[in-house]
Amino acid sequence: MKELRWGIIGCGNVTEVKSGPVFNLLRNSSLVAVMRRNKDKAEDYAKRHGVAKWYGDADDLIMDPDVNAIYVATPPDTHAEYAIKAMEAGKPVYVEKPMALNFEECEKMLSVSERTNTPLFVAYYRRSLPGFRKVKELIDNEKIGKVRHINMQLYKFASEDEKQGQPGWRVDPAISGGGHFFDLGSHQLDYLDYLFGPVKEVSAVVKNIAGLYAAEDYVTAIFSYENGMVCSASWNFVCTKENVRDTIEIVGERGSISFSTYSFAPVRLVNQNGTREFEYPRPDHVQYYLIQEVVDSLLGNGEAPSTGVSAARTSKVMDQVVKEYYDNNKNSL
Repeated sequence: MKELRWGIIGCGNVTEVKSGPVFNLLRNSSLVAVMRRNKDKAEDYAKRHGVAKWYGDADDLIMDPDVNAIYVATPPDTHAEYAIKAMEAGKPVYVEKPMALNFEECEKMLSVSERTNTPLFVAYYRRSLPGFRKVKELIDNEKIGKVRHINMQLYKFASEDEKQGQPGWRVDPAISGGGHFFDLGSHQLDYLDYLFGPVKEVSAVVKNIAGLYAAEDYVTAIFSYENGMVCSASWNFVCTKENVRDTIEIVGERGSISFSTYSFAPVRLVNQNGTREFEYPRPDHVQYYLIQEVVDSLLGNGEAPSTGVSAARTSKVMDQVVKEYYDNNKNSL
């Protein structure tokens, strides 16, 4: 493959700035077609972004001979369906996170990728962002010595729509796989997988404490990793505005590294040499660096860090975290 001609399935909000424009910014890459079930909205997107073709049916885009790579940017309940169709057509896939509705669907996607020998990548783009790469560099260079444990907290307040009984698809388990934990926590768990490898054991308490929707709104969990690391984490998506927080603290034998997942606060290193901060502002297109690596990989110039194999591990962990909650509440969902 010498040139990538991308088609987007699901050209919604996530593709407006975060990802969509990137495909035209890279050498030997271009965005040639988009699809949305509302064809008028697909046409609007195409005309605003200078895309030549638009469709209202995903199959038409997948079978378009001018398209040789597919970006699936729909909600998770259709990730597996569209990714599998694209791979069956021999077209590499870059799919939004989480990889699929559940780990079982991830396994099906991996099976098709292996059988068809078609690459599959997932949009866990923090693996490629400079600030998050800096954290990995500090750990790999033992700036805090051997890592002892990780503390992680993500607290957010409920939206006005959620309070008014219109919560949206991100907290509809039939569409998203779970609640905001699946949408937001997945980035964090995947990044820890990037730093420390696979999770070995999971222990969790999962609840719905506000009753605004059926999905979980509170999670606390302990993860132990195959390399011996332990992470204690909590997520609260119905806290007060005064208690909002977004922190990851990696504690080592000779210091600590702290940073945020979503606010792009400076990376803070504390060790025997004192305190240093490294600033990495939010880029214009947050998926730029990962998409660059995906394009390079497909053109035979390196390997992208976020694959179907790595992303499936995160889906497996999330399923383990919420299993008991959904088993106990299946009749009310």
